[in-house]
Amino acid sequence: MFYNKDGKTVLLRIVKAVQDNKDYLSEVDGLIGDGDHGMNMNKGFTLFADSIAGKDVSFTKGLDELGNLLFSKIGGSMGPIYGTVFMQMAETGEGYDAIGTLELAAMLRSGLLALYDIVEARPGDKTLVDTLAPACDAMDKDAEEKMNLVAALERMKTAAASGWESTKDMEARFGRSSRLGERSRGVYDAGATSCKIILKAMADGILEVAR
Repeated sequence: MFYNKDGKTVLLRIVKAVQDNKDYLSEVDGLIGDGDHGMNMNKGFTLFADSIAGKDVSFTKGLDELGNLLFSKIGGSMGPIYGTVFMQMAETGEGYDAIGTLELAAMLRSGLLALYDIVEARPGDKTLVDTLAPACDAMDKDAEEKMNLVAALERMKTAAASGWESTKDMEARFGRSSRLGERSRGVYDAGATSCKIILKAMADGILEVAR
């Protein structure tokens, strides 16, 4: 488990991962989209890092602040999408002092379900859902089996990476890339890519502070 109050380390790990991969994300997005995904994500996450500099923030408080900022400051569809996921995760976890496999699984699942309320995309549609849904499924399974958090996080990272990998052979059904039809195959989805990066950074950050 890890303590909610120690979450700033996790949040900054996520920020750094987005910053480090901003050019890659725009490169992926530029193959079948408008190429600004990395720039927009970097802008939002950097603004968040600046906003919490010098402050003590818990994991859930930070997720809520990050979600609100992304919702209001990032252009396109990704701001509302990630904003919804993070804010719902924060709401579900706000009462947790300690977060283990069961609690993190509940937070991730609630984020995915909130996303389903605002988008039609489901697994197989070549979106970030293809990364987030299998990560949630893995955490849910491990929560049912009472697996320790360290092992569950490793399995979550593997599931997220496999889901991201699967988008390469999919035909896009939503967003600008959906206009390309069959020509959208052979390229990773940008949202799925950033989701994989975020989930890996989140897991690695939690592993750093887990007890």
